[in-house]
Amino acid sequence: MANDRFDTPKKPVALDVTDLNNFVYDMSRCIKCKGCYWVEHTYMPGVRFSTRCPSNVWNDFDSYGAFGKMRIGTALAEGKLQWTPKLLEIIYADPLCGACDVGCKRNLDLEIELTLEAMRIKAVKEGAGPMPAHKKVAANISKEHNQFGAPHANRKKWITGDVKVADKAEVLYFPGCSASYRNPEIAQSTAKILNGSGTPFTVLAEDWCCGNTLYSVGMIDEARELAKRNVEAIKATGAKKVVTACAECYRMFKADYPKMLDIATADLGFEVVHILEYADEAIKKGSLKLTKPVEMRATYHDSCGVSRLCDPWTPWKGTRGWMGMVEPRLKRRRGRSGLYAQPRNILKAIPGVDYTEMIRIRENSFCCAAGRGTREAYPDLANSSAKHRLEEVREVGAEVLVSSCPWCKDNFSQAVKENGDKVKVMDISEVIAASMQA
Repeated sequence: MANDRFDTPKKPVALDVTDLNNFVYDMSRCIKCKGCYWVEHTYMPGVRFSTRCPSNVWNDFDSYGAFGKMRIGTALAEGKLQWTPKLLEIIYADPLCGACDVGCKRNLDLEIELTLEAMRIKAVKEGAGPMPAHKKVAANISKEHNQFGAPHANRKKWITGDVKVADKAEVLYFPGCSASYRNPEIAQSTAKILNGSGTPFTVLAEDWCCGNTLYSVGMIDEARELAKRNVEAIKATGAKKVVTACAECYRMFKADYPKMLDIATADLGFEVVHILEYADEAIKKGSLKLTKPVEMRATYHDSCGVSRLCDPWTPWKGTRGWMGMVEPRLKRRRGRSGLYAQPRNILKAIPGVDYTEMIRIRENSFCCAAGRGTREAYPDLANSSAKHRLEEVREVGAEVLVSSCPWCKDNFSQAVKENGDKVKVMDISEVIAASMQA
């Protein structure tokens, strides 16, 4: 009798999101356990805040959950489904927050996040995607090099007279579109942290969008061109470290740029650091002193780009054989490199801050659903997710909700305004700056 283990033909496979066929195994092995929807009971004190999927909470039909999308993706790969408006809604009404991916990897090690990205890339390549709102963002980036279509000449208006920017330095600050045009207080607070810790920093002469939305909605060719441009521009400055205060920019540089350029994160030519990491280290070294009391009862929201989505990228290709085993060995990205300790260290180091945790934290955090093209195309989804998360903030009695992403700040602030809540929303860079003596 033949030994199935050795007779099973090995098939070539790669972690290449430009070909949905690379993930047919992952899609077909989904057992619909709904680990992508529920947070495991071992992490939860009860059932009230026990879901992890914003899309499936917003619309509870199975097709809006990862377990439904895996079946849809299988049919797309087999040519059994045609693109329709409803199918595009199912694929794009999703913040790609990675919650389903880390949930699945606790059980089956299926590549859910990469599959969802590959489905969008397929939609764009076949002329069905992205959504009209995403095309408008793409046009803005093409014309003015930013998400919002604001005049590119205004990109550096956040640099006020009290901000010291060096002509050349080993540290380069990349503010991103949101902090440059919509949330200058974040850019100014970040600059204050760098200046206050005695760190000379520079900025790009021509600062362009990181391409987060372009990549996220499947426009990989356009996003790749931006990645090449930004990487080369940074290298030309001689900077060795890129600091950002935007979770979306951080994820792009650390994970998605290498993914698109088919290199490892370590081969970018510079280190990518979020202000969370930088400030935490500076506080430990004593170069950044937080001595001014900030009286508030605060909780922290783990933004997806600095939590479960920021594991470093390493290209991989090989074969899959018996029982789905792959060769060579593959180190899965499980969200373990997330910046979980740093924000909590920082907030607990600030005098006057009474820190309390929400129920869903770290890799189990519930996404605000503003990023990756979601708020532009599906504002109702982003709004409902933010309001759902704010219920959790009120549950733990926090007065201030702190995050590490401009998109989170904007989305939560809008929801607070509509709800008439008394919760204040702040970026962690603002909290740090507020505790620094003038």
